[in-house]
Amino acid sequence: MGEEKDSRRRPLVFAYYVTGHGFGHATRAVEVVRHLILAGHVVHVVTGAPDYVYTTEIDSPQLILRKVLLDCGAVQADALTVDRLASLEKYSETAVVPRESILQTEVKWLKSIEADLVVSDVVPVACRAAADAGIHSVCVTNFSWDFIYAEYVMVAGHHHRSIVWQIAEDYSHCEYLIRLPGYCPMPAFRDAIDVPLVVRRLHKSKEEVRRELGISDDTKVVILNFGGQPAGWTLKEDCLPDGWLCLVCGASEMILPSNFLKLAKDTYTPDVIAASDCMLGKIGYGTVSEALAYKIPFVFVRRDYFNEEPFLRNMLEYYQTGVEMIRRDLLTGHWGPYLEHALSLTPCYQGGINGGEVAASLLMDTAYGKSYTSDKVSGVRRLRDAIVLGYQLQRVPGRDLSIPEWYSNAENELRTGSPMSEAEETFFTPHYLEGLEILHGDVLGLSDTVNFLKNLSELGSILHSAKSPEKRQMRERKAAAKLFNWEEDIYVTRAPGRLDVVGGIADYSGSLVLQLPIREACHVALQKIHPTKHRLWKHAQVRQNAKGLGPTPALQIVSYGSELSNRGPTFDMDLSDFMDGDVPTSYEKARSYFAQDPSQRWAAYIAGTVLVLMKELNVRFESSINILVSSAVPEGKGVSSSAAVEVATMSAVAASHGLNISSRELALLCQKVENRVVGAPCGVMDQMTSACGEANKLLAMVCQPAEVLGLVEIPNHIRFWGIDSGIRHSVGGADYGSVRIGAFMGQEIIKSVASRLLSQSYANGVTSDDLDEDAVELLENEASLQYLCNLSPHRFEALYDKQIPETLLGEAFFESFGDHGDPVTVINNKRNYGLKAATKHPIYENFRAKAFKALLTSANSDDQLNAMGELLYQCHYSYSACGLGSDGTDRLVQLVQEMQHSRMSKSAEGTLYGAKITGGGSGGTICIMGRNCLRSSEQILQIQKKYKDATEYLPLIFEGSSPGAGKFGYLRIRLRQQRLQGTS
Repeated sequence: MGEEKDSRRRPLVFAYYVTGHGFGHATRAVEVVRHLILAGHVVHVVTGAPDYVYTTEIDSPQLILRKVLLDCGAVQADALTVDRLASLEKYSETAVVPRESILQTEVKWLKSIEADLVVSDVVPVACRAAADAGIHSVCVTNFSWDFIYAEYVMVAGHHHRSIVWQIAEDYSHCEYLIRLPGYCPMPAFRDAIDVPLVVRRLHKSKEEVRRELGISDDTKVVILNFGGQPAGWTLKEDCLPDGWLCLVCGASEMILPSNFLKLAKDTYTPDVIAASDCMLGKIGYGTVSEALAYKIPFVFVRRDYFNEEPFLRNMLEYYQTGVEMIRRDLLTGHWGPYLEHALSLTPCYQGGINGGEVAASLLMDTAYGKSYTSDKVSGVRRLRDAIVLGYQLQRVPGRDLSIPEWYSNAENELRTGSPMSEAEETFFTPHYLEGLEILHGDVLGLSDTVNFLKNLSELGSILHSAKSPEKRQMRERKAAAKLFNWEEDIYVTRAPGRLDVVGGIADYSGSLVLQLPIREACHVALQKIHPTKHRLWKHAQVRQNAKGLGPTPALQIVSYGSELSNRGPTFDMDLSDFMDGDVPTSYEKARSYFAQDPSQRWAAYIAGTVLVLMKELNVRFESSINILVSSAVPEGKGVSSSAAVEVATMSAVAASHGLNISSRELALLCQKVENRVVGAPCGVMDQMTSACGEANKLLAMVCQPAEVLGLVEIPNHIRFWGIDSGIRHSVGGADYGSVRIGAFMGQEIIKSVASRLLSQSYANGVTSDDLDEDAVELLENEASLQYLCNLSPHRFEALYDKQIPETLLGEAFFESFGDHGDPVTVINNKRNYGLKAATKHPIYENFRAKAFKALLTSANSDDQLNAMGELLYQCHYSYSACGLGSDGTDRLVQLVQEMQHSRMSKSAEGTLYGAKITGGGSGGTICIMGRNCLRSSEQILQIQKKYKDATEYLPLIFEGSSPGAGKFGYLRIRLRQQRLQGTS
C-alpha cells in the first residue's frame, strides 16, 4: 500500500500534442497544461503555435515546447472560408505521405522522454504513435478531424476517403475521450467523459484593462476577433456607431481609423474580451467558451465549410449570447444594428468553467493507472454519430451541413441542453386555427396545410411571449413572428416534391417522363406591403437609411429548418439590388450576388423567382415582399426539394401581385431560377410535376421543352414507393453535370456524322432523286437534331453507336466540334468526359418511358407487371453505366430483387416487381413498383429494416401523393380581429 501511495505522488511526464489548426486548440490546451504543471508534473507540448501562446500563461521549466507540426487542420483561404481541397492535400502532404517516418520518430521520442501518458488535441497520429510505444493516450476535444474532413472528401474525390478512415482508426487507439461542451459527432471514440468549459483564467479586472488602454467608462467597446482579416475587407470609421471603440486582434500592418485600436500581437485576449461590451468574430471553441464564461454578447459571422460551427452556434444561441451578422453587412460596414442588438442580450450561461482543472485531474488519474473505460458512450449515441458522419462522407458540392432533427433533439445526450426540443413541440402542437380567416381558396383537406395555417395563427403569440427572457424560442420562429403586418392579407401557396417513376435525367434530352407528386410539400406565406408600412429588420433599416432614399421596396425571407443546417434563417435585400440602372441585373451578376455568402446561398431559390419575373415578364415590384418558407420535402433525397420551394414561392408572388401565369409557364420560369440564378443544370420535369401534377396520377410530359401529354391514372392494382438511401443527392454535383455535358457532346457528334453522311452521298454523285426520300429526311432531321431523344434506338445502333467514343477530353471536343449547345453547362477543357453511356442513356430511356406508359394501360397480369419492372431495372443499370449510381441505391435495388425472387414471393402471388434510382442519381431515393396490397407494404418495411441492418441508416419511405401547386391554387388569409387585439 505504501509503494502504491508513493507511486501516485511521483512526478509524471505528459506528452501533449496540439493540432496545427489555429490558436484555439493551443489556448485551451494551455489551461489543462497549467493545472498539470501546478500539480508538479512535466509537460512536453508538441505544437506549431508561437511560444508566447504558452509562455504568457505558464512560466515554468516543467513546460517544454517542441515545435513540430504533425497535422494541418483546415486550410483557410481567408478568415471566413475554408479551402476544402487544399485542406486534404495539405493533410496528405503533412501526415499521410510521411506517415511511417512520423510514427518511427514519435515512438522513439516518446520512449526517450519516458512519457507516462500521451494527450492529443486532437492530432490523430499521436494516438497511434502512443499505442506503438506501449503508452496510453487520451484525447481532449469538442470535434475530431474525421468528422470535419468527411465533407471535404466529396469535393476532392473518393480517392481521399482513406484519409478519413485512417484518422478514425488512429483515434480508436486512445483510451477515452475527454469531451468538451458543444461537441460534434465522434463515433471513433467508444468511451467519453464530459467536462465543463475549458476557459483561460482572467489576470486583470475590467477596470484595469480599460485604464491601461485609455478607454473611458462610458465608451462602448467591441473586440474584433477573427484570427485574421476576411478577404476584401476594409475597416472604416462609420462601421461603428457614435461612442464606440473597436479593439482589433491580429491587425498586422493594417492602417486603422481613429475609432479602432490595434492590440499588441501577444495581448492576453481573455482579459480584453471580459473588459469589452461585446465581441465580433467567427465561431470557434475559444471564442464561444470565453463569451459564455464571461457573459459577453457575441456577434458572429458564419464560416464556410467548417462543420464544428453549428454545434457551437446552437450552444451560443441557447444561452442568449449570440447575434448573427450577415457577411455582406460585415464587409460593407453595417455593424451598428448588430452591436446594439448585442447589448440588449442577457447572457445566461451558468455552467462550470473549470474544465481545464477537471481534465487535468482525469489525465493524472489515468497516468497513475485508473481506468475510465466503464464510461462508455451509449450505443444509440454512437449510432447517431456514425450516421451523421456517414451523411458527411456522401455529400456533394454545394450542399451545406445538415444536422438531422433527431440529433439536435437528443437533449439527454447533449449536455448543453438543446433549444430544439421545446421549440419543435410548440411548432407541431398549436391549439388554434380559428384565429385565421380564409378569404380565398380551400385547404383541400390537406393536413399539412392545416398545420401550417395553425402555425401562422400562433406567430402573434410567439412574438408576445418572446419578450420574456425566460421563454426561449427558435430564432427563426421569432423572426417569422416579426415578419408580417397582421392587419394585412397574407397569401399561402403549396407545392409538392416529386418521385421520378421513369424518365429521370433524360428530361434535358427531351425524353418522355412520368412523374408522381409526393405527399411531402413546401408551404410559402407571402405578404405584399407598401414600403412605408414595412417593418424592416433593424440592420436592413440602417442600410436603407445609409442610402438616403427613404423607404424603398425590400425583400425579407425567413426559412424554417435553418437550425438543422449550416445556413442563416433569414435573408433580406433591397429590391433595387436587382436593378442595373433601369433594367434588371444579369443572371450572372445575381448568381455572384448569392454566392458571396454560402450561409445565405439558399435564398437564391426564393429571391431568384422575383428576378426571373422581372427579366422574363417585365414585372416591376413597387411594394415590399415578406416571405416565410416551410418545407417538408427533405433536402438531398432526390425528390425535388428545390423545385417545390421555387414553385411555391413563384406561385405566391404571382397570386399576391395579380399575375396570371399558367402552371406550365410558371414551371418553365422556375427552371430558369434554378438554371440561371442558382446555377444548377436541372431539366424541367421537377418544376413541371410540382406545378402541374395531381394527386395519385402520373404526369406524362415530353420535355421539348415541357409538353404535357396528360395525367395517367395509376391502375388500382399498382402502387409506387420511394425509399431514401441516405446518400445526399444534388443536381449541382459534378457527376450530374458531366453526364449532361457528355449527352450534349454526343448529340453534336451525331449531328456532325449525319451531316457528313448527307454530304458524302451528294459528293459521290448521288442526286436527291436517287436517294430514298424518307432516308434523306431522316438524315436531315438527324443533322439538325434538337433533342437527343428524337433519335430512335435502332437508328442509333445502325449509324451512330460506333461513331461515339467512350470518353473524350474537353479540349479535343472543342477542336473538332466547337460548342456543345447546352446553355446551362460549361465544358472543362482538361476534363475527360464519358460520352457513349451518357449519349445512349436518354435515347433508350425515352423508349423505356414510352413502353412503360403503354404497359400502364394494358390488362392486369403478371406479364404486365414483370415487363414494367424490367424496364425500371434497365433504367437503374443505365444510370450506373453513366456513373450516376451509388452503393446505397444499388443495395436497395438489390434488396428489392431479392424480395421479388425469394421462394415465398414465387410460391405466392408476386408483390414487388421493379426498382430504379431516381432524378439526378448519385444517391438520393429509389422508386419501387409493386402490387397495391398489404403484403407489398410489409415487404417495403422489410427492405427498410434490412437496409438499416446493413448500413446502420434507417431510410425514409415516401408513400402517398398530393396535388401540385396549380391544383391547390392559393389561399388569401388574415388574422381575425380578436387575435389582433390579443397580440397588440
